[in-house]
Amino acid sequence: MKLFRHLTELPPGFRAGAVAIGNFDGVHQGHARIVERLIAQARRLGGPSVVFTFDPHPARLLRPEQAPLPLTWTKRKSQLLGELGVEVMIAYPTDRALLQLTDREFFELIVRKRLAAGAVVEGPNFFFGHNRTGNVEVLRRLTDEAGLALEVVEPVEVDGAVVSSSRIRELLLAGKVDDARHMLTRPYRIRGMVTHGAGRGAAIGFPTANLGAIDTLLPAPGVYACAAYVNSGRWAAAVNIGGNPTFGEQQLKIEAHLLDFDGPLYGEPVEVEFLSRLRDVRQFAGIDDLKQQLARDVAAARAVGQQETTWDER
Repeated sequence: MKLFRHLTELPPGFRAGAVAIGNFDGVHQGHARIVERLIAQARRLGGPSVVFTFDPHPARLLRPEQAPLPLTWTKRKSQLLGELGVEVMIAYPTDRALLQLTDREFFELIVRKRLAAGAVVEGPNFFFGHNRTGNVEVLRRLTDEAGLALEVVEPVEVDGAVVSSSRIRELLLAGKVDDARHMLTRPYRIRGMVTHGAGRGAAIGFPTANLGAIDTLLPAPGVYACAAYVNSGRWAAAVNIGGNPTFGEQQLKIEAHLLDFDGPLYGEPVEVEFLSRLRDVRQFAGIDDLKQQLARDVAAARAVGQQETTWDER
């Protein structure tokens, strides 16, 4: 996978292929189906498979107060698309000039001139151009005029409903990370920097890394079985999102207890992958009750982590 942020950086060898345009937020199963057809079209043409996406999401400029928090950051998105076989991702820096282009101007400038696309692959709900005036019917007319192939890929359904970034976002906000996993190509992941905490976890035998500076959507408060990625290693983890009601603290925090990890983490970047929800956050009668529950949480997180390791090794 090659990641570019400006079309001026794009070498000639990465043009004249098949192109898919969109936000690809979360890189879910619907995106995977588009990528599958994108790769097939690229092979037919003998050119690269290219995903053209936006950084930031256009809504961040047009409707900042309504813009949803993203499900992935740019580098993570490129990793996920690369795992699916995409050769090139362009994270185009969204600006007012781009958003003012009409649908035809966008098609002529980006698709034809800059990317020299031989084929375009999109989902049925694709919109482009100023005020989203372009849709798949407009795109069909433009590609026909230009002599380009257009493939419109049918959406993926899970449990009778279409898989979408919006639906995944709703599941995560409800704490349903297990259901969200079925729609994503990989378990949901966040990233953050380890900051100083109160040190209570270490005092009762369960040291935690407090994560801050998280720039993607947080799942609902709760305790989760996770995988933590730090220092090029992967560790099973029990993660608490929420307050510490047993200590009278309601402020939302993200605390990760890395199983069997020994070493300093302050100031380090950590990525956390949500594998399964274990329970709600609740208040305990005292420290002993809390410690007993934390031990059960750790055992459950370890069991989930072992299952994941076995699956990954197949």
